[in-house]
Amino acid sequence: MSNKLYYKSASIREWQTTISEVLEREDGYYVILEETAFYPHGGGQPCDEGSINGIPVLDVSSEGETVLHKVASLPSKGVAACKVDWNRRFDHMQQHSGQHLLSAVCRDLYQALTLSFHLGTDYATIDVEQPELSSSQLAAIETEVNQQIYKNRSIASYFVTAEELAQLPLVKQPKVTENIRIVEIQDVEYNACGGTHVSSTGEIGMIKLLKAEKQKGNTRIYFKCGYRALEEFNDNLKILGALSHKFNTGKDEIIDRIEKWEFEQKKLQAELADLKEKNDAYMVQELLSSREGNLIAHVFEEKSLKDLQSLAGKLTAESNLPVLLATLTENKVVLANHDSSLSCGAFFKTNLGTYQGKGGGSDKIAQAGFPSWDDASAFFEYSKLRLKEG
Repeated sequence: MSNKLYYKSASIREWQTTISEVLEREDGYYVILEETAFYPHGGGQPCDEGSINGIPVLDVSSEGETVLHKVASLPSKGVAACKVDWNRRFDHMQQHSGQHLLSAVCRDLYQALTLSFHLGTDYATIDVEQPELSSSQLAAIETEVNQQIYKNRSIASYFVTAEELAQLPLVKQPKVTENIRIVEIQDVEYNACGGTHVSSTGEIGMIKLLKAEKQKGNTRIYFKCGYRALEEFNDNLKILGALSHKFNTGKDEIIDRIEKWEFEQKKLQAELADLKEKNDAYMVQELLSSREGNLIAHVFEEKSLKDLQSLAGKLTAESNLPVLLATLTENKVVLANHDSSLSCGAFFKTNLGTYQGKGGGSDKIAQAGFPSWDDASAFFEYSKLRLKEG
């Protein structure tokens, strides 16, 4: 059994104790400490990290009343100087206490009870028993939860007996029947919880709701607390500043400028599509007039595979001759034909391997890519020769 210091004080960062046991298992090395402030996985909260005698603590878990510390290498028994990664611990405390407060506000404002909590490395989520929350409801939740932070209500944790538990107004009864630990937010709620928490709501800093989405008939709320929320704000400010600089306008006008830019882009795309159609029509006639016997063949420097496929389709609509096109920039070759005497896909399947090409297609059109233009060009010239022979 381990003496769990994190229950006595979540603010312990360094301490000395004794290594009572070392274990070597298939998945690594483990240490059992007489006293530990390393919090193990549990209740939606990830474990602590840190070091024991300078050796990194990789994972912390519980087996009954014993806390196991997975370490990078096996230390010897004796005195252990232990250190918790405080930034990670305090981050988890902010997110977990923030979750308790957020859940209480969701319940009080909209009777949305929390069904589950997840604390990830980037953001945290709660699933609440509500099919949908409107943007105005989410705004009200965010305002209220931050008002509760500013009131700096105390947060206390303590163990109670079954008799004492019966007197507390818990929304949800704990699953355990002994060693019941309560986390109390002054004048807000009593909650059975084994996690680490800050000492007052003021230490949460702030809570920022990121988004909400439907999840199996309920609503999942994404949020960040404390330093995570501050980092989110700074990241968004950088993006906003970059957009403001790019469009040479103030942040209040960025949306209007982007909408104007999108309109201009759509107009340009429409004009470009029209010009490409006209150019393709000209190119079709040019290639038809310069065909090489019973074959239409041409190499383009800059056309994309999609352009080749489109042009090949237009050419075969105008002629029963096979069409062989290639693009130098993409090392791609396209073969199209409407005559049933030639299967484009079968022709590629039979001959591509010799030229390190990969691709395929149907009887009427096939396409392939090559590792270099030398390979593509060699296949193109070989195909020209074979197709001219008929």
